[in-house]
Amino acid sequence: MTTMFVTYTGDSTTRFDRHYYVNTHLPLVMDTWGPYGLHSATAYFPATDASDTIAVALCEFVDDAAVDAALACPGSDAVMADVRVFTDSEPTQHRTS
Repeated sequence: MTTMFVTYTGDSTTRFDRHYYVNTHLPLVMDTWGPYGLHSATAYFPATDASDTIAVALCEFVDDAAVDAALACPGSDAVMADVRVFTDSEPTQHRTS
C-alpha cells in the first residue's frame, strides 16, 4: 500500500472551499484515479489556525506503480486543473510506502 499525502498550505487570506473539495474534488479524484489503483481519498482539516496547513488529503493506492499510473493518466490534467476552482494554494505531494 502506498499513501500519497497532498498538502495545502496558506494563511487566513488563502481561499479554500472545503465544501467543494470534499463534495466535488475528491469524488473527481476517485473517479479518475480509481481505475488505476486508488482505494480511498480522505480530507483532513486542522482544528486550529496555529499551523500554515489548510488541508491534507490522504490518497491510498495499491502501490507506487499505481500512483505513477494515476498521475500519468489522461484524466489527471482535469484533476489538476480543478484545484484552481477551490483554492489559491499550491498543493504539494509526498508518498510513503
